[in-house]
Amino acid sequence: MLYPLNRLIARRLHLSSGKAAIVLVLVGLSILIVPMVFLGESVASSVQSAIHFAQDWTPEIPPPAPSVQEWPLIGGKVFAIWTHASTDMTWAIQEVAPHLKSFSTLILLKLAGVGRGIIVFILALIIAGFFMAWGEAASRRANAIAARIFSPERGPALAILCTSTIRAVAQGVVGIAFIQMLMVGVSLIIMGVPAAGLLALMVLLLGIMQLPTFLVTVPIIIYVFMQQGAGVATIVFAIWNVLAGLSDNVLKPLLLGRGVAVPMPVILIGALGGMITNGIIGLFIGPVILAIGYELFNTWVDTPARPVAVAPDSADTSPALSGPLDSRVPSGSDPQP
Repeated sequence: MLYPLNRLIARRLHLSSGKAAIVLVLVGLSILIVPMVFLGESVASSVQSAIHFAQDWTPEIPPPAPSVQEWPLIGGKVFAIWTHASTDMTWAIQEVAPHLKSFSTLILLKLAGVGRGIIVFILALIIAGFFMAWGEAASRRANAIAARIFSPERGPALAILCTSTIRAVAQGVVGIAFIQMLMVGVSLIIMGVPAAGLLALMVLLLGIMQLPTFLVTVPIIIYVFMQQGAGVATIVFAIWNVLAGLSDNVLKPLLLGRGVAVPMPVILIGALGGMITNGIIGLFIGPVILAIGYELFNTWVDTPARPVAVAPDSADTSPALSGPLDSRVPSGSDPQP
């Protein structure tokens, strides 16, 4: 995906492929790390605000209404538990604490997985720099491997298909999700929405998973209207976020299937399936496998079948098989079943 950009940097700056790869890796790391710093600051401020709110907040459970007892089947039990919790807060906290502990453990494990994924992504970017430094030799080796696996005729074509599919997914899925994240994130920062970094990250993840960004932007729009009222700024904010959510409908047909010899739905289905089964890396592996399988299947269908040679009827031409069965059995021997 990055190799054309590596060649462009080498040509424009008059650098070798290795030095251009170093420049590209450093720029990529800065693009990755700088937003993570802002995201960390946003998370820290959000957590600090939550801590201050928890310190100033006095937990209180209001007593249930008498109509709760009239609920069918569960009314009496719910009324008794609710009443007990409203009169004895310590008991309620003791009952809820084990569930909160398991939930907090799950959240910490998910955050650890995100951190591990970022570290793997950084290492992968560095390894990609080594590949780009010797891009021409790596390309020849990839074509040789493809020719060895498939055939000298089909191998290079399938290698090109792999390359174009990965670039199409990077541009049509990850690229569009990144554009949507920038559009939504800038508007959130301008409007002063709290936890703007986290919300922008959620938009990026939804875009990569091919889910509508309206799951995040619609509640944000409602929140902004409730806090700031209806005005020119809030109306522009709402329209801008609606356009950001609909932008993938325009950009995806332009970027997802560009330069690929297979239909766009094949790539999209492969991206979705790969994302579900193998996460972010499956986002690229799935379309490649499905595109190659699609091409091989079409090649197999379009190749004419070889004519099958029909053997002559041995019953009509072999004299040893003609006549009654007992006449073909030598004398003095028992017939075998």
